[in-house]
Amino acid sequence: MATPDSPTSAVWHEQTRVDQRSRLFRIYNQYRLVVSIILVALLFVDVSGIDTHFRMQNYYQASVISYLALNAFFGLLMFTGFQPQQRHITLSILIDVLIMHLLLLSSVGITSGLANLVIVTVAAGNILTPSRMGIFYAALSALCSLGVAFWSIMAWDAPGDDLVRAGSLGILYFAAAFVLQNITRRMIRSEALASSRARSIVELEQINQQVIQRMRTGILVTDRYGHIRLANAAAKELLFGRTDDDLSGNASNQALPTPLKAGLDQWLRYPGQRTEPFQPSATSPLLQANFTRLHQERGDQILVFIEDMSKVTQQAQQMKLASLGRLTAGIAHEIRNPLGAISHAAQLIAEADHLDDGDRKMLEIIQRHSRRVNGIIENVLDLSRRQPADSERVDIPNWLREFVDDYRETTNGAYPEKPTIDLKIDESIPPTPFDRSQMEQVLVNLCDNGLRYSFQHTGKPTLLIAAGASGDGERAFVDVRDQGPGIKPDHKGTVFEPFFTTDQSGTGLGLYLARELCEANQAHLSLLEDWAPNGACFRITFAHHGRLI
Repeated sequence: MATPDSPTSAVWHEQTRVDQRSRLFRIYNQYRLVVSIILVALLFVDVSGIDTHFRMQNYYQASVISYLALNAFFGLLMFTGFQPQQRHITLSILIDVLIMHLLLLSSVGITSGLANLVIVTVAAGNILTPSRMGIFYAALSALCSLGVAFWSIMAWDAPGDDLVRAGSLGILYFAAAFVLQNITRRMIRSEALASSRARSIVELEQINQQVIQRMRTGILVTDRYGHIRLANAAAKELLFGRTDDDLSGNASNQALPTPLKAGLDQWLRYPGQRTEPFQPSATSPLLQANFTRLHQERGDQILVFIEDMSKVTQQAQQMKLASLGRLTAGIAHEIRNPLGAISHAAQLIAEADHLDDGDRKMLEIIQRHSRRVNGIIENVLDLSRRQPADSERVDIPNWLREFVDDYRETTNGAYPEKPTIDLKIDESIPPTPFDRSQMEQVLVNLCDNGLRYSFQHTGKPTLLIAAGASGDGERAFVDVRDQGPGIKPDHKGTVFEPFFTTDQSGTGLGLYLARELCEANQAHLSLLEDWAPNGACFRITFAHHGRLI
């Protein structure tokens, strides 16, 4: 922010003075134009009945008409947008002083009422130029007045009182100059101070707007009926998944999401009770809302703070994984040793020649479940030993093409026919930072599940991987869609829970581990419920590339 003594503030004050001087000169030029028109109009008035005569009538008439033409010319220049400089203002004041005294000289002398116009000119000059030049205007006018009086006495035998009147006018010129310069300087300082404070207020407002818009916490203002009045970019992104719409511009047409509206109604009934975290949609992260009244007296508007629980979730996951790591380290050895002995004993028994089919079937069950328990231990160890995400900016379309090519090679021979993996990519996806290896592990898990369930349901291992961007074009997402039997409604809320599985040969940690890896990369793994009657669609929604935690 610019301080009163900073170079930026000085430039601002100088520009303010220039603008003010330009406005005042426009007003003064309009005054000159009106005066000159009146003087020209008086030339056509019959003054025969008035006891007055002009000393040099032809010179007077030519001077008046020239003065009107000059002022009209300046007026046209100002009308076309001409910005007068200080030299133009000085020249105009000097011309006015000289022409006014020429009119005095060619009319009736210093006793003419035109002498009062000189006072106005000197006053205007000191307002427009509150410096030594203003004193020069007064001095020049005083000398010109004395010169007119002296010439009148010498050439036309005017009375000596003209010198006294000229001296009095000179005193008035200097008095007007000193008084108006003092008043003008004070006004300029006051206006500069007011302009500086107004500019500071504008800068503070702009800074506040920038801070609010760039805050990671969502902030919005709503009424008690859930109509949004104002929302920052974070609130739009968290609640609606977009930042392009100006919600403050059409607030009456934008309502709170249903879960947040329910939380608002609960807070209005029980202000002291904290609302539960919510999700605006299936693809949104878990959010926490806090409410407060914007005006305690009126209470007609409510300020809502929307916090993304991803950071808290990450911290909780780190603590959970640390505890899980300590637990796993303590029991893995105790579990693996007897498990290894069981598996080895089963292999030795299987080598015997006298076993019947029932015994071999029992040994196969023992070995299969031993491998399953060992797989659970491996997954838990991998989860507890997970390294922090090493994010890098990734071009998602190229990354997905490379992944699909590599993944196809790993599935050769796993099914009776070659798996069909379709790829649908929107090329306008913005680059997104994440850990390649961790997100590839997530995709491998989702693709394995999708191919397996598609093959079980249709007899063909088919899969569709689609990638696109959110409505505002700022966040990328990747969908993995299968042709399996789908997920039962009762299981949709528990598919990401650890050790939950509908496959007898599964460990129940695949989707749980996938979501954990997504959370570590500030992405969100969700199940789209409105995908299709058959099959399931899992979506990875990546974080905004410019608002990472």
